[in-house]
Amino acid sequence: MTFAATVLTLYPEMFPGPLGVSLAGRALERGDWTMETVQIRQFATDKHRTVDDTPAGGGAGMVLKANVLGAAIDHAQERHPGAPVLAMTPRGKPITQARIRELSAGPGVTILCGRFEGFDERVFEARDIEEVSLADIVLSGGEPAALAILDACIRLLPGVMGAASSGTEESFEEGLLEYPQYTRPQEWEGRTIPEVLRSGDHAKVAAWRKAASETDTRLRRPDLWERHRGARVQSASGARHEKKDTDQ
Repeated sequence: MTFAATVLTLYPEMFPGPLGVSLAGRALERGDWTMETVQIRQFATDKHRTVDDTPAGGGAGMVLKANVLGAAIDHAQERHPGAPVLAMTPRGKPITQARIRELSAGPGVTILCGRFEGFDERVFEARDIEEVSLADIVLSGGEPAALAILDACIRLLPGVMGAASSGTEESFEEGLLEYPQYTRPQEWEGRTIPEVLRSGDHAKVAAWRKAASETDTRLRRPDLWERHRGARVQSASGARHEKKDTDQ
């Protein structure tokens, strides 16, 4: 099954952009995934191809019109009915690696890129749209965030990355940051690669990496660490209950 990416945007020339090079670019050439950009402006109904208007109630900026957005979304869903629709917006739920994995395992995704002050709220009431943000930041438009999300999905498609473990031994995959990495030369500016990584003892290396991953997460991302600890406690509790039920 080919992963189909559809981007609804006012700036289709921004795609595939960086997705046309390196691993994603080679995968695109092989047909592991496809990309279609849809110019939102083509669904405007007036002679000037107007896609936005002033905010109801007053205020600065412009708002993308619901009738134009609705028609663009309907067009995309007709072409790829099984693909979820994501709207890039700062007020959306922050995307997670778990959600990226779900998307990459599906038939594809349609991403709606916002501009100006955002979207007419009625489009979210009338269509099945998942509001998503990249982080607690504000961008000039949704296109850079769409590129990032697509890159995260594409790299997980079968055959895109080399080693099968490359996608699982990454930050956030196990609820933790990835352990520190080193490579040759063995010594650089008086700093050496940790001895355990040169020991050849795979069990010790795995233990060191796990401990380093936990330490870095605890110090750098206490929010992730607390969630990880909570998940471990919940998992252990469930395991104990299962064992107790089995014994009975």
